[in-house]
Amino acid sequence: MALHLRGVVLPDDVERDVWIVGDRLTFEPVADAKTVADGGFLLPGLVDAHCHPGIAPGGAVTEVAEAKRLALIDRDAGVLTIRDAGSPLDYRELDDDPDMPRLIRAGRHLAPHRRYMPGLAIECEPSELAAAAAVQAKAGNGWIKLVGDWIDRGAGDLGPTYDDATLAAAVAAAHDAGARVAVHTFSEDALPGLIAAGVDSIEHGTGLSLDLVDTMARNRIALVPTMTNILTFGTIADQAQPKFPGYADHMRRLQAGFPDVVRAAYEAGVPIYVGTDAGGGVDHGLAAGEMLLLADAGMAPIDVLAAGSWGARQWLGLPTIEEGALADLTVYPEDPRADLRVLRAPSRIVLRGRVIA
Repeated sequence: MALHLRGVVLPDDVERDVWIVGDRLTFEPVADAKTVADGGFLLPGLVDAHCHPGIAPGGAVTEVAEAKRLALIDRDAGVLTIRDAGSPLDYRELDDDPDMPRLIRAGRHLAPHRRYMPGLAIECEPSELAAAAAVQAKAGNGWIKLVGDWIDRGAGDLGPTYDDATLAAAVAAAHDAGARVAVHTFSEDALPGLIAAGVDSIEHGTGLSLDLVDTMARNRIALVPTMTNILTFGTIADQAQPKFPGYADHMRRLQAGFPDVVRAAYEAGVPIYVGTDAGGGVDHGLAAGEMLLLADAGMAPIDVLAAGSWGARQWLGLPTIEEGALADLTVYPEDPRADLRVLRAPSRIVLRGRVIA
């Protein structure tokens, strides 16, 4: 049965009728369509651009059913597209599952030996990284994930994982294989080489400086701040304090200064997208809360909405609310531009042409 919705379509800010036939949108009237939303504000679904259905508290997910369960928590909060920024579990069989959000997958994390969370990354020597990047470009469906820095236990603080030339070769290999490159980084030291190498997105980016955000803006390198995750830095620091006090102090400083970093990136014109880093230490279903944190850091509500909805979809190669587009919609009873808190409670969710809630 065809479906019908009416409401204010964002970002167009036009009240109109939308019909759904199969899994596609149309603005052409369809006779006998069932009205499932009459009034409110229509968005093309929220996006969590840094999410890990393949990671749970305690480590890697081992069953596809568990990855699906975690992703559905996000879906039921209005997230209809997930960019999985690294998964130890290959769950590509869920790509076309009618219950699942749209999945943009990055394959497995790539990191040196003992320089990332145990069991999550493919551990590579520098000489192996470029070849591994090409392999993961095929394992994902558009992205790979590099770990650009992590705690160096010998130094007792954050440090780059690879030298600049090794990372540049890996970025080039991924690009040659048709994938974009997302890079985990907390520290200051790893960022100049990564940005010079032409990565496509900086994940977290707590160590960014003013000159680097200007370079990112010029080169259209995206920032996915994962502010929800950065709120955990205090706990991480407390746990590390007895053994690595320098690292602990560094993490606290990075957390304290991060809202200013995000504001500077925004004011410089860096493309910013919503990502929670759900999985492991961060719960699923928190995209709306992440958007509120971005607003608290100084982003205008309309830009926060773009970062977590239509703008993020376009960045990931997906359509918005337009003729013939994928039938992914969230409906809100009040204008989210006036109060972003309404994003916590969609009144209707339509995914792949089906009413989910």
